[in-house]
Amino acid sequence: MSDGRCLWLALAGVLLILAVITGPVGSHSPFKKGPQHGSFTRTSAANGERGTVREREREREREREQERLAIPYVGPLVGLETNGKRAANDFVEDVGKNVFDTVYHWKMIDFMYPSLQLRNNAIRTREFIPENNLPLGVDRFRDRLFITTPRWNPGVPATLSYLPLPAQDRSQPLMPYPDWSYHTSPRNPDCSKMMSVYRIQVDECDRLWVLDAGVTDTLTNLQQVCPPKIMAFDLQNDELLFTYVLPAEQVKEDSLHTNIVVDVRDGQCDDAFAYVADVWRNGITVFDMRKFKSWRTTNHLYNPNPLASDYNYQELNFQWSDGVFGMSLAPVHRSGDRMLLFHPMSSFMEFQVPASILRNETVWEGFGLAAKAFQPVGTRGRLGQSSTAGVGKNNVQFFTLVQQSGVGCWDLGKPYNRNNLGVVEKNAQKLTFPNDLKVDREPQQSLWVMSNKLPVFLYDKLDYTQTNFRVLMADARKAIENTVCDPRVPPSLAFDAAQLECELEL
Repeated sequence: MSDGRCLWLALAGVLLILAVITGPVGSHSPFKKGPQHGSFTRTSAANGERGTVREREREREREREQERLAIPYVGPLVGLETNGKRAANDFVEDVGKNVFDTVYHWKMIDFMYPSLQLRNNAIRTREFIPENNLPLGVDRFRDRLFITTPRWNPGVPATLSYLPLPAQDRSQPLMPYPDWSYHTSPRNPDCSKMMSVYRIQVDECDRLWVLDAGVTDTLTNLQQVCPPKIMAFDLQNDELLFTYVLPAEQVKEDSLHTNIVVDVRDGQCDDAFAYVADVWRNGITVFDMRKFKSWRTTNHLYNPNPLASDYNYQELNFQWSDGVFGMSLAPVHRSGDRMLLFHPMSSFMEFQVPASILRNETVWEGFGLAAKAFQPVGTRGRLGQSSTAGVGKNNVQFFTLVQQSGVGCWDLGKPYNRNNLGVVEKNAQKLTFPNDLKVDREPQQSLWVMSNKLPVFLYDKLDYTQTNFRVLMADARKAIENTVCDPRVPPSLAFDAAQLECELEL
C-alpha cells in the first residue's frame, strides 16, 4: 500500500469518526466545509468574478499547504516490507552538530533568601535541604527564565522560581516566583499557595500557567497534601489571575499531574483551554477557562507500552510504567481545529487526536464514542522514549530523547518515520537526561531544555562536585539547519523497517 493511499485512508477514518461523534451533540466536524465556527468564506473579485486563474491556483496552493501542516502526516502501519537495513534506533544525525549553549548550570541548587540568616535558619530547621532539590520544568518569557523544583523529597523551600536573561551569574541561586509568600510548607500547608509544581507554560497572552500536582515526598511516601490545581499569572505585573482546583472525581488514587499545554486560538485569550497529563493514571484533564470547569478524558493510547518501560541511564537500569506525558499542538487548521500530538513517556510512538474531541465535554459523558478519533502517527524506534515536546513557528516538532542524551525533530508535513526524524544534537555531557523542553514565543524562537540527571537523583547519589543540572538554549532555525527537519528539505519516502515496531505497540 502506498504512503499516499495510507494517508488518505487514515484521514478518512478520522473524518468519519468525527462526523459520527459530533453529529448527535449538535457540533460540526472540524474539517467539514461550511459556516461553522472557525471556518471562513472568501470575497469575490470585481463584477462577481472569482479572479484570475493564477490567483485561484495560488489560493488553492495556500489552502493545500495549510492543510498539510495542520494535519500531521500519518504513516502506514501495515503492509510493510521486511528488507530494511537501518537499525531501529539509528537516527539521522549530523556528526559534530553543536547548537545548544549552556545558559545556566549548577552543581547543587540554592535559593535567594532575603538574608543569609534566614537561609541558615532554613537549613538548620531542614526546611531547606540543598541536595534534595532538583530542577525539572523550564520556560522563558522575554528577559526571564522560569524553573520548577517539585517536592520529590523534604527540604524544598520553593517550587517555582525565576532567573534573569541574559545570565550574569550562570550558577545564580533561584528566586522564588512571584515571591516567597506564594509558596507553602508541607509542614503547615496552605493549599491556596503552591505546593509542588512540575511543569509550566507561557502562553501567547503573556500568562504563565502553573501546574501544581499538590503531592510531596514522591520518592519516599507519596502524599496528596493539596488537590492538584492550575494557577495562572499575568506576566506583565506578576499578579495571580486565577486558581482552578481539579475536582476530586477527576483525580485518581496515585494520580500524578506532571505536564500542561495551553491552547489559544487567534488571540482569543478568554477562550483558552489547558490539557493536563496524569502520567501515573493515564488520563488527560481538559480545562475550559471560559466555563471555568474541567473534565477527564481517557483512551487506551494514553497507556504505557511494556516494551518501552525498561530504561538504562549510565550504569542504572530501571523500569518506569509512565503513561501519557509529552503533548504539543499542531498549527490551527483553516476549519479552526488543530491536532494535539501526544505520547506516553514509556513508549516509542507518537499519537494524535483532534483537539475538538478533547474540548467537547459532551463526548466524554458517554463511553467509547471518541476512541477511534485517536490515531497513531508513527514510531521513533527503539530507545525512542521521550518526555516532552513542542512545536515551533516553523511547524517543526522538537522532542527530548531521554535515553539518547539528545533532542530530536520532525517536520510536521513529512511522514513520521525514521527517515524523516532528525537529531538536533546528542551530547552525553550537556544533554544528559534531557527532561523538559520548551519552544519560546519570542520573535526569533529558541529551544530551551532542562537536563538534570534525574535517574541518578532518584536511584543513586549525585556527585555534587560536578555539574548536575543545566538549562540549555538553541536557536530554533539553526537547530534544523542541514537536517531532514528543515521544511525546505523534501521528505524521504523510502521504506523504514522501524515502522514494524508500531504493530507491536498497537
